[in-house]
Amino acid sequence: MWSYFWHIAFTALLTLGRLTAGIQLDINDPNSIKDAAATAAYGMMTYYHGNESGQIPGKLPGTWWTGGEVFMALVQYWYWTGDTSYNDVTKQALIWQKGHNDYLPDNYTQDLGNDDQVFWGLAAMTAAELNFPEDEEVSWLALAQGVFNTQAEKWDPDTCHGGLRWQRNSWNGGYDLKNSVSNGGFFQLAARLARYTKNETYTEWAEKAFTWATSVPLIIEKGWTINDLVTVESNCQAPNQMQWSYNYGIYFNGAAYMYNLTNGDTKWKNVVEGLLNTTWRNFFPQEYGGNIMVEPCEPQKQGVVPCDGNQSTFKSLVTAWLAFTTTIMPETLDQILPKLQGSAEGAAKQCSGPSPDKICGQRWFLDKYDGVTGLREHMCALSVFTANMVPFKTGNRDQGPLTADTGGTSKGDPSAGTGSRKPEKDKPREITTGDRVGASIATVVVVGIWLGIAAFMVTGG
Repeated sequence: MWSYFWHIAFTALLTLGRLTAGIQLDINDPNSIKDAAATAAYGMMTYYHGNESGQIPGKLPGTWWTGGEVFMALVQYWYWTGDTSYNDVTKQALIWQKGHNDYLPDNYTQDLGNDDQVFWGLAAMTAAELNFPEDEEVSWLALAQGVFNTQAEKWDPDTCHGGLRWQRNSWNGGYDLKNSVSNGGFFQLAARLARYTKNETYTEWAEKAFTWATSVPLIIEKGWTINDLVTVESNCQAPNQMQWSYNYGIYFNGAAYMYNLTNGDTKWKNVVEGLLNTTWRNFFPQEYGGNIMVEPCEPQKQGVVPCDGNQSTFKSLVTAWLAFTTTIMPETLDQILPKLQGSAEGAAKQCSGPSPDKICGQRWFLDKYDGVTGLREHMCALSVFTANMVPFKTGNRDQGPLTADTGGTSKGDPSAGTGSRKPEKDKPREITTGDRVGASIATVVVVGIWLGIAAFMVTGG
């Protein structure tokens, strides 16, 4: 009995010592990167119970959209590492929450924002592009198309000449806002569908969505900054200028897809380069060496409000988008890879918490575990670790993101989410002349001062 006790105690001490020292990461060794990613994935999934009896698949603590992020991260984990441990639970969640093939499940539809929905759509699009295993029950591509179709129906030319509102329903707080992440998500999804299917309608929608964002002060082309949102009340001319990394990521990655689709169009090259430069300046501060990602809410300084649950996830999204930007726009690799490597090494030091479910902290610029931990912190660590597999995948014949012409096997349904299934030849809703004219109109008068709803907007969605 006592020998067994001492064996357990000794094992616990060894484990504690390993955690205290942090994850031992060799950024130049793919096996070391995979081990680090496996540790972070395990820690993240200790917070998930949707695959247990009596629980709801795909449901996670906090906001519904977090599930889209988590299972998108697990699809990417499988792709980069080859580890199938979480494939079944990922597939179950992505199917369970699909609603009517549009990621508008009945239990959540009344309260969803367009940004909430689009992250599940982007997860499905990622699964399609990476040939994540499908069942006969579902097509990843069709689910992404269902999200696109239901969002295209919400395009709002009656206010501000276009754009998506933040919220889908008029009774929800935030309906009178048009924000970057909702419109950027729609833009990115359209760009990815255009590249995958070569359907010109998706290309036109991507062009229109981007043009609209630059016609109001969401995307400021001079200096390439992205504001968080604008108000309908101000004719979309009074911006909230809060800077969040996922707004940049969602647009630079979408622009990289358009660059790839158009065989290197200078327009999209300039967009990607401009947004990356601002991303480096805003979220990889020289104060911490210039290669470690930092959200504005992370430094413990006077006047800085700590990150909320949503803001704590942004690094997961951005590091993944940086990784895939290098694969579809290879000339960006030399500037992106050092940022991913520095961030991963910082995350490894932060992953030194007291137990497997509390191992990874939030602030990668600190050398020691900061005590801020949870599902989101583990997800961010997982994403930045897997993103560092990029140099070891380069040149592989099956390198994603794939298209229907380069090995993608997911079959689409252009009518998904519209309530009826039509032959494959049918197209999404066409862009009208009015849409094109509306997208090009830019008003230039800024009216009023922003009234301070940044915290509400970010925490509400």
